Amino acid sequence: MRYERFFRLFALSSMVAFASVAVASVPSGTPRIKLARVKDVATVEGIRDNQLVGYGIVVGLRGTGDSQQTVFPLQTLISTLERMGVNLQQSPQLSTMRTQNMASVFISATLPAFARPGNKLDITVSSAGDARSLEGGLLLLTPLYGPDGQIYAEAQGPLVLGGYAVASNGNLKQYNHPTTGRVPDGAMVERAVPLDLTKMRSLSLLLNDADFRTAELMAAAINKDLARPVAHAADSRRITLEVQPADDIPALLAQVEAVEVETYPRAKVVVNERTGTVVIGGDVRLQPVSILHGGLSVNVITEYQVSQPNPLGQGTTQVVPQTTVQAQEQPANRIELKQGATVDTLVENLQQIGATARDIISILQAMKEAGALEAELEVL
Repeated sequence: MRYERFFRLFALSSMVAFASVAVASVPSGTPRIKLARVKDVATVEGIRDNQLVGYGIVVGLRGTGDSQQTVFPLQTLISTLERMGVNLQQSPQLSTMRTQNMASVFISATLPAFARPGNKLDITVSSAGDARSLEGGLLLLTPLYGPDGQIYAEAQGPLVLGGYAVASNGNLKQYNHPTTGRVPDGAMVERAVPLDLTKMRSLSLLLNDADFRTAELMAAAINKDLARPVAHAADSRRITLEVQPADDIPALLAQVEAVEVETYPRAKVVVNERTGTVVIGGDVRLQPVSILHGGLSVNVITEYQVSQPNPLGQGTTQVVPQTTVQAQEQPANRIELKQGATVDTLVENLQQIGATARDIISILQAMKEAGALEAELEVL
């Protein structure tokens, strides 16, 4: 019994030692497996939203609407009044009508899949003329059209703005965009987009980001969860699903969308040159590189001086500009990234040299060209 207990303890200690060695041998830079549901990384082909657009007028403004130089608000008002039984074609004051309390607007909305008549939608209202603000306005009943020219919803309601504009004696105070507003539940669906799932004998899943590895893993995970070969990766974006006649398609899609799959997102760096925004993903890898970055600043200063003539002279007083050009070249700053450098190291070094957002964008573009940035660089 003693020998048997000794051998059991020896075997247990050997297994613990082997496990510790195996864990320690995993490289620290190995990317972790990321799990995501199918519904978060893919969509079902054919089940989609539809865009709606309309044109109407907003009334009830406090003198901040379209001016008389904008012609179509007046035409829209005349057409609206004619539909309500008011005839203004013979009115002598037609050319002198003022439209400061109304504004012509475009309305946009998204019609979701499976929307039925009676469902309500949020809408966005934007000024189409030269109105200064839509604050306090009411959108009159406006039809919303689809790409086929059919009316799918009707919009109406008071606007909610996220900004304002106040003007007095030539002074203007503006916050955000007062010419764009929203109407929560401001549209009601009048026509549904026909989509019958019971007649669909083939389904396809479309990945948000095309990737062959993710497509293969998704098809394997779906087949494993359903315990039958249903899914097949057609290409880097599309996974086809074979539907049996006895399958309940809504139940099948509910089960498929809940399957968790391993995802390997593409390393990407997104820069916006207009706003100076730089977003660097955590999967971005850097190669050893040395960066030299300097700047040349040129300042042009113009001062206006008044030149007075002599007391008995015949000259006149003149304003003479005095222009001074100053050029200053800054020394080049050096950044050295060694093997295994991370994005945090690059950002810290850029902050230490006082690089601006514009400088960082230029440096990232140069690193991409030099092959030191292993990521997709997307410029907005």
